[in-house]
Amino acid sequence: MTEPSGRPARAPKRPRSEGQWALGYHEPLNATERFKRDDDGLRVKERVLDRYAHQGFASIDPSDLRGRFRWYGLYTQRRQGIPGGRTASLSPEELEDEFFMLRVRIPGGSLTTEQLRTIGEVSTQYARDTADITNRHNIQLHWVRIEDVPAIWGRLEAVGLSTTEACGDTPRNMLGCPVAGVAEDEVIDGSAALASLAPYVGDPRFSNLPRKYKTAVSGCAQHCTIHEINDVAFVGVVGPDGEPGFDLWVGGGLSTNPMFGRRVGVFVAADRVADVWVGVTSIFRDYGYRRSRGKARLKFLMADWGPQRFREVLETEYLKEPLPDGVAPQPPTSPYRDHVGIHRQKDGRYYLGLAPRTGRMSGTLLQQVADAAEQHGSGRVATTIEQKLIVLDVPGDRVEALATRLDALGLPSRPSGFRRQVMACSGIEFCKLAIVDTKGRAATVIEELERRLPGWDLPVTININGCPNSCARIQTGDIGLRGQIVTTDEGEPVEGFQITLGGSLTAEVGFGRKVRGLRSTAAELPDYLERVLRRYADQRLPDDSFASWARRVDEAELR
Repeated sequence: MTEPSGRPARAPKRPRSEGQWALGYHEPLNATERFKRDDDGLRVKERVLDRYAHQGFASIDPSDLRGRFRWYGLYTQRRQGIPGGRTASLSPEELEDEFFMLRVRIPGGSLTTEQLRTIGEVSTQYARDTADITNRHNIQLHWVRIEDVPAIWGRLEAVGLSTTEACGDTPRNMLGCPVAGVAEDEVIDGSAALASLAPYVGDPRFSNLPRKYKTAVSGCAQHCTIHEINDVAFVGVVGPDGEPGFDLWVGGGLSTNPMFGRRVGVFVAADRVADVWVGVTSIFRDYGYRRSRGKARLKFLMADWGPQRFREVLETEYLKEPLPDGVAPQPPTSPYRDHVGIHRQKDGRYYLGLAPRTGRMSGTLLQQVADAAEQHGSGRVATTIEQKLIVLDVPGDRVEALATRLDALGLPSRPSGFRRQVMACSGIEFCKLAIVDTKGRAATVIEELERRLPGWDLPVTININGCPNSCARIQTGDIGLRGQIVTTDEGEPVEGFQITLGGSLTAEVGFGRKVRGLRSTAAELPDYLERVLRRYADQRLPDDSFASWARRVDEAELR
């Protein structure tokens, strides 16, 4: 065949491979895909138990240390004393210490007091009394030695806890409403549906996904699991026939290229959640992009396919049957999605939502909470995805005594607005990617704003992140602070923050607004926050949220 010019016609150009297994592209395209091909991450546990714990840190194979260890919740932590300005210029070997962060997986945030006490005991014995509640229900410990990991695993497993697939290219800890089954206003109790996914944790069929994979299953009327930014989410709705079930959302995620999840348009009955989850996860495994790590999240596949094609592939290739058309969930009725405070349960008892300062706890404090919860409640506690802690099932006549006891421990159930709404990632204290301090800076922000703006009662979230990766969800905070090195007027490089304004995950879902050149040094941050919050309070319309105000005013008002 020839072209009109007489030259031989060129063969059609084959689309560039994105590494999708379903299209026959099995050759690994980057270093991470190669080490996953060479050995399943789940098998590294054998080497920890049989070799590394006995021979020490120096014996650990680099592909295990900086790769497969994540399949069991282990990351090397940052070597102390390395300034943020050197984060991008040093190799992993230079940045890492010979200690680990260990992430304990807590599905739905649900814990018994025995489990909470065990985590606390592990912390005090093996982790220098560290414990941080994360924004995905987990509890993270630091300063863990490889020699102690087998003993820690044994202690956790004895009470039904695990670190399996707490990190890595796996189905990470699955979110659920921490007050499922007791919340007076829930659409559906999602506990059973969430529990139906437990058998797939550690399943080799799903232990090599293109990237991390985040799941949420909740019937909470306030949408406390923030389904909009999970890879796959099942959201409580009343179905077309009047029965409660779930609306399916796919393709959410933040990091450096944030996208909101999209409705697939199907109704999922509670007893079908596991089947549908397996189908969606299998699509990600088989069709997900594996060429570039930066494009390997499910959100990129959804962006290219769209909900209609995604539904078609799900139903025809994986479920082998159609699903009913779905209905959209009702928006949350409260600007708060955190369950902080004292709330009546549907059984007449109460739960107390506590506000640790940015999730910072200690092993000692966890044990004290376990003691208090046992004496005043039923022995049930929960973590939230807002770095908070809940004590459940408290009889009405014990509520105030428990609230007073916990407040004395630094865990208020009636916190200030700033204590309630400031979130921070691990920051430079432990994280190898961070550029600035976050937990300490957040504590200063809370103290300063409580002093400068006493009695503040308007919902405003302040999310502080130590690097661009958005572990603290900076794009969706009313005020998002991304750590960076900034230069003072005197030319000195210091810790600072790029600022975005007006992100929201309430009825006004949207990402924050970037104002050109809007940044602050860490030292000047309280002054800036006070200034912009006072302007909001002075200029807001009766129904204005911070997000709606920040999106409509001139940039000059935001500086």
